[in-house]
Amino acid sequence: MKKIAYLLLIISLVSCCKKTECPPDNKVDSKVDSNNINVSILIDLSDRIDPKTNPNPTMEYFQRDIEYIKAIEKGFLNHIKTKRIITYNDQMQVFFNPEPSDPKINDFTKELKVSFDQNTNKAYFNTVEKKYAELPSNIYQSAIKDGKYVGSDIWEFFRNKIKDYCIKDDHRNILFILTDGYMYHKDTMFSQDKKTSYLTSKLVKSNNLTKSDFKTAIEKNNFGFVKANDNLSNLEVIVLGINPEKGNPFEEAVIKEYWENWFKEMKIKKYQIKSADLPSNLEPIIIKAITGKN
Repeated sequence: MKKIAYLLLIISLVSCCKKTECPPDNKVDSKVDSNNINVSILIDLSDRIDPKTNPNPTMEYFQRDIEYIKAIEKGFLNHIKTKRIITYNDQMQVFFNPEPSDPKINDFTKELKVSFDQNTNKAYFNTVEKKYAELPSNIYQSAIKDGKYVGSDIWEFFRNKIKDYCIKDDHRNILFILTDGYMYHKDTMFSQDKKTSYLTSKLVKSNNLTKSDFKTAIEKNNFGFVKANDNLSNLEVIVLGINPEKGNPFEEAVIKEYWENWFKEMKIKKYQIKSADLPSNLEPIIIKAITGKN
């Protein structure tokens, strides 16, 4: 009798799965938990940070970067502190592309990769604060002292590394890019029709994007960045530090137009592009971007 009952139960379950089309066990969809955040910081270590090449008497650009990073760390930790320990599943890391030749900088980067889980103790908060208070300054000082600025291959990073390095399927993924907005590296310079993998002030001039009708010119001639990836809809991007060269009153707007069109083409839905403002002005924007609250 027990065997008959067991057999009827199996038949019933099979019939149910056929009607409701039960998914295979190995194809369960992973859902994004927006309370778990994965924060990445991509730093442009080109000569834009050189105080001799690009001086600013109010506050040097590398110093602004350092304060931006501190604000990102503050927003990250503030977010985690709102959670119960049992729900900790968050991480933050720093990237360069390409990696600097100075091994010290790469060691600093490893130290700046931090993660929180349910086994994290409260003392770790102080450890992270200390690391982010000291190490970013060491990175910039080392790069400036070395003087061998490697440029910033942001296009290649988006093409070949963004999904592996900055996107976790079950997290809310946020990428901060610290750059002046120009994109250039000698190893990744090419064009497809009139789109390019780079953007320089010289290119802006050669494309005659120096007048108020620059948007019309961009659309008409199909100027812009070559698309680097197909679908980055699960990534939020905040660009900080746009700093156009002087001489063209529309240069900053052109830079932002290039980036905005590029993000849209890669299906990035949430993004912000901010100028190289004082950290005190950008900190609230940075923290708000991490909390995700409007």
